[in-house]
Amino acid sequence: MPRILIIDDEKAIRHTLKEILEYESYQVDQAEDGPTGLDMLIRDKYDVVLCDVKMPKMDGIEVLERARILAPGATFIMVSAHGNVETAVDATKKGAYDFLQKPPDLNRLLVTVRNALDHSKLATETTKLSTENKTLKKKLAKNSEMIGDSEALSVVRKAIEKVAPTDARVLITGPNGAGKEMVARQLHELSNRSNGPLVEVNCAAIPSELIESELFGHEKGSFTSAVKQRIGKFEQADGGTLFLDEIGDMSLSAQAKVLRALQENKITRVGGEKEISVNVRVLAATNKDLLQEIADKNFREDLYHRLSVILIQVPALNDRRDDIPALIEKFLKDIAQEYGNKPKKVDAAALKYLQSLDWRGNIRELRNVVERLVIMSEDTIMEADARAFAGK
Repeated sequence: MPRILIIDDEKAIRHTLKEILEYESYQVDQAEDGPTGLDMLIRDKYDVVLCDVKMPKMDGIEVLERARILAPGATFIMVSAHGNVETAVDATKKGAYDFLQKPPDLNRLLVTVRNALDHSKLATETTKLSTENKTLKKKLAKNSEMIGDSEALSVVRKAIEKVAPTDARVLITGPNGAGKEMVARQLHELSNRSNGPLVEVNCAAIPSELIESELFGHEKGSFTSAVKQRIGKFEQADGGTLFLDEIGDMSLSAQAKVLRALQENKITRVGGEKEISVNVRVLAATNKDLLQEIADKNFREDLYHRLSVILIQVPALNDRRDDIPALIEKFLKDIAQEYGNKPKKVDAAALKYLQSLDWRGNIRELRNVVERLVIMSEDTIMEADARAFAGK
């Protein structure tokens, strides 16, 4: 039930408003002056406050100002028999939702209270959503954390720290499963665009005939299955970062359009004629040797130079074996959290054996092996378990 607080020094007005609002099934409390009302706001939660402007001890405008600091959340409706345009404007500037003249018209009062309750509910939901978004961003940032202290990883970290605050385009190279997408997420999280979207596109997973529509969008009717307009990834990433993963698998025709978008900061939807300006930082990643792809005429050299303002090479896991214990510890904690179990331990001999293996699938393969060991082993993962279930 919505809670309403009436702050007014006139007892008759308080009782009249209380009867009207309780008839509408609202829970109503009263305060005979500003200090009392402010104390009640601090102690309890109210959705709407009907507050008189002219009161002894503390006027309504002061109550409003103090409540904004000491008890934020309630929506204020100011009420006054001496109201004028200047008073109403002043109250609104200081955070009041609306202003009513005394004695208030019954219909106007109820409509204003209902609208104020909707406003209060929306503000609460917006705050909740903002909190959830911050929590999700922290979770994503945690998931993109780069684990390890090896020299090879330190080189990558230093490059990220230097490049992230700029808008420079970055080409991230390295084998599959090495963590190229984590580098991209770190670059975004540490950039001036971190409040904007990070839009990821796996170029290898999209058929060549659909990649242009995916990146640039399309107009309704531009091809057989285009039953409605589609906003492409470049537009979705406006004000943020676009991460083109596995860009070495992109078709030459799409490469040409990406090159134009990078040169002009403009795109055109498939089937459209209008040029659309976009403000996007582009990060790209590949496991291919793009210089060899250029020699084989599979990749445009001019696009390569546009993308590779900064090159970051992500090392294979075999080149950073010192990081394997720390990675295993993280995976054990993550998997335990997912399964709702206590994290398992790894015997020193098992750890040494896992460090000695050839990790062709890199971090992704290591994570899968750790999950398999968690499922198949007892509380402590022994060397025999590692030898039996590592799949080597």
